[in-house]
Amino acid sequence: MEITEVRVFPVDEDKLKAFVSIIIDDCFVVSDIKIINGTNGLFISMPSKKRKNGTFRDIAHPLNNETRRKIEDKVLARYKEVLAHGGVSEPGPGGEDDRSDGPAGRDPSFNPHPDDPTPA
Repeated sequence: MEITEVRVFPVDEDKLKAFVSIIIDDCFVVSDIKIINGTNGLFISMPSKKRKNGTFRDIAHPLNNETRRKIEDKVLARYKEVLAHGGVSEPGPGGEDDRSDGPAGRDPSFNPHPDDPTPA
């Protein structure tokens, strides 16, 4: 499994720092990952759904700690890159994306959920 793209959307809130979408192997997207500032630092929260009893259940999540760590490391590294660029993702020279973890030249307006009006 390779995380081929990480898209970060910073927010200006106390604990919630960003929403994230990742693309795995250029063919599977996981959206609504959150970067949270907890008591022990930043961590990621996988997409979840609120149940009728008020608890939350993950919609998608890694099945082991190695995969969770791999996703978290990539997401937090990309978040720090985005913050270093003033909170916006900037393309590399020639208008192409120069990150080694993502496909070069992907359309920045690409929305993997065409029926969903929220940003990817």
